[in-house]
Amino acid sequence: MARPHDSHDAGPEDAAPTAGGAASATGDGVGNTAYGRKPFSRSRSHFADRITADGRFGWPVEAGRYRLIASRACPWASRVVISRRLLGLEDALSLGIVDPIQDDRSWRFTLDPGGRDPVLGIRFLSEAYDRRETGYPGGVSVPAVVDVPSGQLVTNDFRQITLDLATEWRALHRPGAPDLYPEALRDEIDEVMEGVYRDVNNGVYRAGFATGQEEYDTAYAAVFRRLDLLSERLAERRYLVGDTITEADIRLFTTLVRFDPVYHGHFKCNRFKLAEDPVLWAYAKDLYQTPGFGDTVDFHHIKQHYYRVHTGVNPTGIVPDGPELDGWLTPHHREEMGGRPFGDGTPPGPVPAAEVVPPSGRP
Repeated sequence: MARPHDSHDAGPEDAAPTAGGAASATGDGVGNTAYGRKPFSRSRSHFADRITADGRFGWPVEAGRYRLIASRACPWASRVVISRRLLGLEDALSLGIVDPIQDDRSWRFTLDPGGRDPVLGIRFLSEAYDRRETGYPGGVSVPAVVDVPSGQLVTNDFRQITLDLATEWRALHRPGAPDLYPEALRDEIDEVMEGVYRDVNNGVYRAGFATGQEEYDTAYAAVFRRLDLLSERLAERRYLVGDTITEADIRLFTTLVRFDPVYHGHFKCNRFKLAEDPVLWAYAKDLYQTPGFGDTVDFHHIKQHYYRVHTGVNPTGIVPDGPELDGWLTPHHREEMGGRPFGDGTPPGPVPAAEVVPPSGRP
């Protein structure tokens, strides 16, 4: 059964009771045309099962059993792709990448030969949702983890997926994998992530899909108030929490890397460009140039998705040529602040050949 998709924006962290991710209709049949024309609310993840070491939720960690479906355009899915790479889980958890241009039937596997995912054999991600719950009326979101033997969705809970990869999948981590969610720092990490999520990750969508001036003004103010606070925090420390990369940095990075290409203009978050804040720009470049971050980013997919799918915001579908991307590779000098990117661990190895971002998506 095909049905209108929810965008990548569905997530568990917003308590809004109404259906609907930030970027789509959910079951009302209007699909992509609803972008920017309906009040913003972020839906909770409907499928919040967890894959754990002891299998207490019915889904045990098992190498090769599950497939991660992600969009390189999506900040929420990109978190999981980065975590998977930093932890060295490429061989344990396979990766399927969807077309950045989804239609009202959901995310599509049109990038693969024959238009089908080579492992799951499906044309639309909605097919995995239907195998889990026939007639499910909600949206189809990424990231999604699918059980390969049954072909059914396990979870689309993007917040918990990354935390579980860092903690429950430890037996399958590569030698030298970093601790992305160190127990001693979890309270501080959670506090930082909550503010980043509310005002930045989610805030840019509240601004971009606002349907009234007051709604937009409120969201815009919150975005830049939080960015100012983050800039102050990062002026004296290389990473958000502690002296190593943590889950908090991953969650902020996926919004920052999209800021100038899409959020500044497309979402009207234009008080300044990321490249105009010396601290945030250097911090973002530091992470981009760290193995596991920039080598997962596809700027072509990002721009194609936002400008061509959000037809309520950009009805012409014109994709801007800029901004220039060369700045992402310029020196950042953040290493002078100290810090140990991977703690006592090591950087991840080369990107698997099948997962290398094409030249069109890189600086």
